Amino acid sequence: MSSTELPGVQAAAAAVAPTVSAVHVGSGESLRTVPLAGLSLTVRSRPGVRAGLPPALYVHGLGGSSQNWSALMPLLADVVDGEAVDLPGFGDSPPPDDGAYSVTAHARAVIRLLDAQARGPVHLVGNSLGGAVSTRVAAVRPDLVRTLTLISPALPEIRVQRPAVPTGLLALPGVAALFSRLSRGMTAEQRTRGVMALCYGDPSRITEEGFRQAVAEMERRMELPYFWDAMARSARGIVDAYTLGGQQGLWRQAERVLAPTLLVYGGRDKLVSYRMARKASGAFRDARLLSLPEAGHVAMMEYPEAVAQAIRELVDDNGGS
Repeated sequence: MSSTELPGVQAAAAAVAPTVSAVHVGSGESLRTVPLAGLSLTVRSRPGVRAGLPPALYVHGLGGSSQNWSALMPLLADVVDGEAVDLPGFGDSPPPDDGAYSVTAHARAVIRLLDAQARGPVHLVGNSLGGAVSTRVAAVRPDLVRTLTLISPALPEIRVQRPAVPTGLLALPGVAALFSRLSRGMTAEQRTRGVMALCYGDPSRITEEGFRQAVAEMERRMELPYFWDAMARSARGIVDAYTLGGQQGLWRQAERVLAPTLLVYGGRDKLVSYRMARKASGAFRDARLLSLPEAGHVAMMEYPEAVAQAIRELVDDNGGS
Protein backbone atom coordinates (compact mmCIF):
# COMPACT_ATOMS: atom_id res chain seq x y z
CA MET A 1 0.00 0.00 0.00
CA SER A 2 1.46 3.35 -1.01
CA SER A 3 1.58 6.35 1.32
CA THR A 4 -1.18 8.04 -0.65
CA GLU A 5 -3.48 5.08 -0.09
CA LEU A 6 -3.05 4.92 3.68
CA PRO A 7 -6.10 5.83 5.80
CA GLY A 8 -6.27 9.42 6.92
CA VAL A 9 -4.35 11.03 4.06
CA GLN A 10 -7.41 12.76 2.64
CA ALA A 11 -8.47 14.00 6.07
CA ALA A 12 -4.97 15.28 6.78
CA ALA A 13 -4.77 16.99 3.40
CA ALA A 14 -8.12 18.65 4.00
CA ALA A 15 -6.79 20.17 7.21
CA VAL A 16 -3.69 21.82 5.81
CA ALA A 17 -4.59 25.23 7.16
CA PRO A 18 -5.95 24.75 10.69
CA THR A 19 -6.28 27.70 13.02
CA VAL A 20 -3.42 27.31 15.49
CA SER A 21 -1.09 29.49 17.51
CA ALA A 22 1.45 31.60 15.66
CA VAL A 23 4.94 30.27 15.08
CA HIS A 24 7.67 31.97 17.11
CA VAL A 25 9.90 34.28 15.08
CA GLY A 26 13.07 35.46 16.78
CA SER A 27 14.64 38.88 16.54
CA GLY A 28 16.36 39.26 13.17
CA GLU A 29 14.39 36.38 11.63
CA SER A 30 11.53 36.41 9.16
CA LEU A 31 9.18 33.79 7.76
CA ARG A 32 7.88 33.46 4.26
CA THR A 33 5.91 30.90 2.30
CA VAL A 34 7.27 29.41 -0.91
CA PRO A 35 4.44 27.89 -3.00
CA LEU A 36 5.36 24.96 -5.21
CA ALA A 37 3.18 22.59 -7.22
CA GLY A 38 1.49 20.27 -4.71
CA LEU A 39 3.62 21.68 -1.92
CA SER A 40 4.01 24.77 0.21
CA LEU A 41 7.14 25.34 2.29
CA THR A 42 7.74 27.82 5.07
CA VAL A 43 11.25 29.26 5.13
CA ARG A 44 12.86 31.02 8.09
CA SER A 45 15.42 33.60 7.00
CA ARG A 46 18.39 35.02 8.87
CA PRO A 47 20.05 37.35 6.33
CA GLY A 48 23.79 37.75 6.31
CA VAL A 49 25.25 40.88 7.84
CA ARG A 50 26.22 42.15 4.40
CA ALA A 51 25.16 41.61 0.82
CA GLY A 52 26.85 39.00 -1.31
CA LEU A 53 27.44 36.31 1.31
CA PRO A 54 27.04 32.71 0.06
CA PRO A 55 23.70 31.06 0.82
CA ALA A 56 23.16 28.36 3.44
CA LEU A 57 20.16 26.11 3.95
CA TYR A 58 19.41 24.31 7.23
CA VAL A 59 17.24 21.15 7.34
CA HIS A 60 15.76 19.94 10.63
CA GLY A 61 15.13 16.45 11.97
CA LEU A 62 12.07 14.31 12.69
CA GLY A 63 9.52 16.23 14.75
CA GLY A 64 11.58 19.40 14.54
CA SER A 65 11.24 22.63 12.60
CA SER A 66 13.23 25.56 11.32
CA GLN A 67 13.28 26.88 14.91
CA ASN A 68 15.88 24.22 15.69
CA TRP A 69 18.41 26.45 13.91
CA SER A 70 17.62 29.76 15.62
CA ALA A 71 20.58 29.47 18.01
CA LEU A 72 23.08 28.63 15.27
CA MET A 73 22.07 30.92 12.41
CA PRO A 74 23.01 34.27 14.01
CA LEU A 75 26.47 32.91 14.84
CA LEU A 76 27.11 32.36 11.14
CA ALA A 77 25.43 35.48 9.77
CA ASP A 78 28.81 37.05 9.04
CA VAL A 79 29.81 34.23 6.69
CA VAL A 80 26.55 32.96 5.13
CA ASP A 81 23.10 34.19 4.21
CA GLY A 82 21.03 31.69 6.15
CA GLU A 83 17.66 30.08 5.53
CA ALA A 84 16.02 27.16 7.35
CA VAL A 85 13.17 25.19 5.82
CA ASP A 86 10.19 23.58 7.52
CA LEU A 87 9.92 20.21 5.82
CA PRO A 88 6.43 19.27 4.57
CA GLY A 89 4.09 18.56 7.49
CA PHE A 90 6.45 20.10 10.08
CA GLY A 91 6.84 23.54 11.58
CA ASP A 92 4.62 25.90 9.63
CA SER A 93 4.64 23.90 6.37
CA PRO A 94 1.38 22.05 5.62
CA PRO A 95 1.37 18.41 4.52
CA PRO A 96 2.23 17.67 0.88
CA ASP A 97 -0.73 17.04 -1.40
CA ASP A 98 0.51 13.54 -2.24
CA GLY A 99 1.03 12.48 1.39
CA ALA A 100 4.62 11.42 0.63
CA TYR A 101 7.06 11.67 3.55
CA SER A 102 9.88 9.39 2.43
CA VAL A 103 13.48 10.56 2.66
CA THR A 104 13.41 10.84 -1.12
CA ALA A 105 10.23 12.95 -1.00
CA HIS A 106 11.75 15.30 1.59
CA ALA A 107 14.93 15.52 -0.50
CA ARG A 108 12.84 16.30 -3.57
CA ALA A 109 11.14 19.12 -1.62
CA VAL A 110 14.53 20.61 -0.71
CA ILE A 111 15.74 20.34 -4.31
CA ARG A 112 12.57 21.97 -5.62
CA LEU A 113 12.96 24.80 -3.11
CA LEU A 114 16.55 25.46 -4.17
CA ASP A 115 15.70 25.24 -7.85
CA ALA A 116 12.70 27.56 -7.48
CA GLN A 117 14.82 30.19 -5.76
CA ALA A 118 17.89 29.62 -7.98
CA ARG A 119 19.74 29.71 -4.67
CA GLY A 120 22.34 26.99 -5.11
CA PRO A 121 25.00 25.99 -4.61
CA VAL A 122 24.41 26.33 -0.87
CA HIS A 123 26.22 25.40 2.29
CA LEU A 124 23.77 22.63 3.24
CA VAL A 125 23.35 21.72 6.91
CA GLY A 126 21.15 18.85 8.15
CA ASN A 127 20.34 17.26 11.50
CA SER A 128 19.09 13.70 12.03
CA LEU A 129 16.38 13.06 9.40
CA GLY A 130 17.55 16.31 7.81
CA GLY A 131 21.03 14.78 7.63
CA ALA A 132 19.74 11.81 5.65
CA VAL A 133 17.76 14.16 3.42
CA SER A 134 20.79 16.40 2.89
CA THR A 135 22.99 13.40 2.06
CA ARG A 136 20.56 12.38 -0.66
CA VAL A 137 20.36 15.94 -2.02
CA ALA A 138 24.16 16.21 -2.16
CA ALA A 139 24.46 12.83 -3.89
CA VAL A 140 21.87 13.37 -6.62
CA ARG A 141 22.31 17.13 -7.16
CA PRO A 142 25.96 17.99 -6.52
CA ASP A 143 25.45 21.26 -8.39
CA LEU A 144 23.25 22.49 -5.53
CA VAL A 145 25.67 21.81 -2.65
CA ARG A 146 28.82 23.79 -1.95
CA THR A 147 29.60 22.16 1.40
CA LEU A 148 27.69 19.64 3.51
CA THR A 149 27.38 19.59 7.30
CA LEU A 150 25.68 16.62 8.95
CA ILE A 151 24.80 16.76 12.64
CA SER A 152 23.92 13.31 14.02
CA PRO A 153 22.68 12.21 10.57
CA ALA A 154 20.09 9.42 10.44
CA LEU A 155 22.19 7.03 8.38
CA PRO A 156 21.52 3.28 8.63
CA GLU A 157 22.78 1.48 11.73
CA ILE A 158 22.83 -2.29 12.22
CA ARG A 159 22.35 -1.98 15.98
CA VAL A 160 19.82 0.74 16.69
CA GLN A 161 20.13 2.35 20.11
CA ARG A 162 17.39 1.37 22.57
CA PRO A 163 16.03 4.92 23.12
CA ALA A 164 15.51 5.19 19.34
CA VAL A 165 13.22 2.14 19.21
CA PRO A 166 9.96 4.07 19.96
CA THR A 167 10.69 6.36 17.02
CA GLY A 168 11.09 3.35 14.77
CA LEU A 169 7.86 1.87 16.13
CA LEU A 170 6.02 4.95 14.87
CA ALA A 171 6.52 3.50 11.41
CA LEU A 172 4.20 0.58 12.21
CA PRO A 173 0.53 0.94 11.24
CA GLY A 174 -1.63 2.12 14.14
CA VAL A 175 1.24 2.88 16.52
CA ALA A 176 1.07 6.66 16.01
CA ALA A 177 -2.63 6.62 16.90
CA LEU A 178 -1.81 4.53 19.97
CA PHE A 179 0.94 6.95 21.04
CA SER A 180 -1.50 9.80 20.57
CA ARG A 181 -4.10 8.15 22.80
CA LEU A 182 -1.63 7.11 25.49
CA SER A 183 -0.11 10.60 25.70
CA ARG A 184 -3.41 12.48 25.57
CA GLY A 185 -3.27 13.32 29.27
CA MET A 186 0.25 14.72 29.15
CA THR A 187 0.74 18.47 29.32
CA ALA A 188 2.83 20.31 26.76
CA GLU A 189 5.44 20.88 29.47
CA GLN A 190 5.64 17.14 30.21
CA ARG A 191 5.95 16.32 26.51
CA THR A 192 8.66 18.92 26.06
CA ARG A 193 10.70 17.64 29.01
CA GLY A 194 10.46 14.12 27.58
CA VAL A 195 11.68 15.23 24.16
CA MET A 196 14.54 17.23 25.64
CA ALA A 197 15.61 14.33 27.88
CA LEU A 198 15.82 12.19 24.75
CA CYS A 199 17.54 14.73 22.49
CA TYR A 200 19.88 16.64 24.80
CA GLY A 201 23.05 15.25 26.32
CA ASP A 202 22.45 17.50 29.33
CA PRO A 203 18.92 18.96 29.51
CA SER A 204 20.05 21.39 32.23
CA ARG A 205 21.76 23.42 29.49
CA ILE A 206 18.38 24.55 28.19
CA THR A 207 17.69 28.15 29.14
CA GLU A 208 14.43 29.14 30.78
CA GLU A 209 13.48 31.18 27.72
CA GLY A 210 14.37 28.32 25.40
CA PHE A 211 12.20 25.95 27.42
CA ARG A 212 9.25 28.35 27.35
CA GLN A 213 9.54 28.67 23.58
CA ALA A 214 9.77 24.89 23.22
CA VAL A 215 6.63 24.40 25.32
CA ALA A 216 4.76 26.99 23.24
CA GLU A 217 5.83 25.22 20.04
CA MET A 218 4.74 21.87 21.50
CA GLU A 219 1.32 23.33 22.32
CA ARG A 220 1.03 24.67 18.78
CA ARG A 221 2.20 21.38 17.29
CA MET A 222 -0.38 19.34 19.18
CA GLU A 223 -3.14 21.54 17.73
CA LEU A 224 -2.23 20.39 14.23
CA PRO A 225 -4.58 17.60 13.08
CA TYR A 226 -1.88 16.11 10.87
CA PHE A 227 0.98 16.09 13.40
CA TRP A 228 0.96 12.37 14.20
CA ASP A 229 0.41 11.47 10.56
CA ALA A 230 3.48 13.46 9.50
CA MET A 231 5.52 11.93 12.31
CA ALA A 232 4.47 8.37 11.48
CA ARG A 233 5.00 8.66 7.74
CA SER A 234 8.38 10.37 8.12
CA ALA A 235 9.48 7.70 10.63
CA ARG A 236 8.37 5.08 8.11
CA GLY A 237 10.41 6.93 5.50
CA ILE A 238 13.55 6.64 7.64
CA VAL A 239 12.97 2.91 8.22
CA ASP A 240 12.40 2.37 4.50
CA ALA A 241 15.57 4.31 3.67
CA TYR A 242 17.52 2.09 6.06
CA THR A 243 16.46 -1.00 4.10
CA LEU A 244 17.19 0.30 0.61
CA GLY A 245 20.14 -1.29 -1.13
CA GLY A 246 22.06 -0.60 -4.31
CA GLN A 247 22.55 2.94 -5.57
CA GLN A 248 19.61 4.19 -3.50
CA GLY A 249 21.16 3.09 -0.22
CA LEU A 250 22.15 6.03 1.97
CA TRP A 251 25.68 4.75 2.61
CA ARG A 252 26.19 4.23 -1.12
CA GLN A 253 24.93 7.75 -1.71
CA ALA A 254 27.27 9.07 0.99
CA GLU A 255 30.15 7.68 -1.06
CA ARG A 256 28.93 9.66 -4.06
CA VAL A 257 28.91 13.03 -2.28
CA LEU A 258 31.47 15.36 -3.82
CA ALA A 259 31.04 18.30 -1.46
CA PRO A 260 33.48 18.80 1.40
CA THR A 261 31.68 17.41 4.43
CA LEU A 262 31.65 18.20 8.15
CA LEU A 263 30.36 15.44 10.43
CA VAL A 264 29.20 16.33 13.94
CA TYR A 265 28.56 13.59 16.50
CA GLY A 266 27.65 13.79 20.17
CA GLY A 267 29.05 11.39 22.74
CA ARG A 268 25.74 11.37 24.65
CA ASP A 269 23.48 10.96 21.63
CA LYS A 270 20.68 8.54 22.54
CA LEU A 271 19.29 8.31 19.00
CA VAL A 272 22.33 8.10 16.69
CA SER A 273 25.25 6.11 18.02
CA TYR A 274 28.54 7.92 18.41
CA ARG A 275 30.25 4.81 17.01
CA MET A 276 28.79 5.70 13.59
CA ALA A 277 31.22 8.64 13.38
CA ARG A 278 34.03 6.36 12.24
CA LYS A 279 31.94 4.72 9.53
CA ALA A 280 30.68 8.08 8.29
CA SER A 281 34.21 9.51 8.22
CA GLY A 282 35.22 6.65 5.94
CA ALA A 283 32.15 6.87 3.69
CA PHE A 284 32.28 10.56 2.75
CA ARG A 285 35.29 11.14 0.49
CA ASP A 286 36.21 14.61 1.80
CA ALA A 287 35.19 14.54 5.45
CA ARG A 288 36.21 16.18 8.68
CA LEU A 289 34.84 15.27 12.11
CA LEU A 290 33.76 17.33 15.09
CA SER A 291 33.30 15.19 18.20
CA LEU A 292 31.40 16.72 21.11
CA PRO A 293 31.60 14.24 24.02
CA GLU A 294 28.92 15.97 26.13
CA ALA A 295 26.46 16.66 23.31
CA GLY A 296 23.34 14.69 22.52
CA HIS A 297 21.33 14.54 19.31
CA VAL A 298 20.97 18.27 18.62
CA ALA A 299 24.46 19.69 18.98
CA MET A 300 23.51 22.87 17.10
CA MET A 301 21.10 23.67 19.95
CA GLU A 302 23.31 22.43 22.79
CA TYR A 303 26.71 23.72 21.66
CA PRO A 304 25.96 26.25 18.91
CA GLU A 305 29.26 28.09 19.31
CA ALA A 306 31.35 24.95 18.76
CA VAL A 307 29.25 23.87 15.79
CA ALA A 308 29.35 27.38 14.31
CA GLN A 309 33.14 27.51 14.58
CA ALA A 310 33.50 24.19 12.75
CA ILE A 311 31.12 25.29 9.99
CA ARG A 312 32.93 28.62 9.72
CA GLU A 313 36.22 26.77 9.14
CA LEU A 314 34.56 24.56 6.52
CA VAL A 315 33.18 27.61 4.71
CA ASP A 316 36.47 29.49 4.90
CA ASP A 317 38.40 26.51 3.55
CA ASN A 318 36.05 26.20 0.59
CA GLY A 319 35.79 29.62 -0.93
CA GLY A 320 35.00 31.62 2.18
CA SER A 321 32.53 34.46 2.25
